[in-house]
Amino acid sequence: MANRAEYMPGPAAGARAEKDGERWKLILVRELRHPPARVWDAITDPKHLREWGPFDADRNLCTEGATVKLTWTGTARTSEARVTRAEAPTLLEIGDMRWKLEPVGKGTRLTLWHSIGGRYVTWGAAGWHICFDVLDRMLSGAPIGRIVGKDARQFGFERLVEEYSDEFGLEPTGETSKDKS
Repeated sequence: MANRAEYMPGPAAGARAEKDGERWKLILVRELRHPPARVWDAITDPKHLREWGPFDADRNLCTEGATVKLTWTGTARTSEARVTRAEAPTLLEIGDMRWKLEPVGKGTRLTLWHSIGGRYVTWGAAGWHICFDVLDRMLSGAPIGRIVGKDARQFGFERLVEEYSDEFGLEPTGETSKDKS
């Protein structure tokens, strides 16, 4: 494992938030240096998800129509989600998430749409930012281990929440100044 203690995320970038009814849609884009097939395996295989992702899955996410139990790490929140689309290695839709993988040179542009409650939108952006950093390191052969939940606070999570709050024009709780009045 690479030196985890030296990891610190870069500045907030590659994310936006859009109001979608009562919820928010968090859209994150990250360019990875790895081909779509490798990224696909990393986002669908439970063994790989345990290395970088914010949730554990009880089965592979590749089977369209399958119901999968997702356990969000750092919380007691477990839910069942249905895989509504699984078109390897380009598109995965499961529960409130949609993943699109596009080849870019020798790498992949990974786009994640995540429907999320308003009070969690800036936290979600910060958390996914760190998870995608960990994913990139894992795929590069220099894993630093999963960084989620309370562990993320040691690695710049609060700074990222503030930066994404500023970028999105939201309070860290996801409220706009208009919502509070």
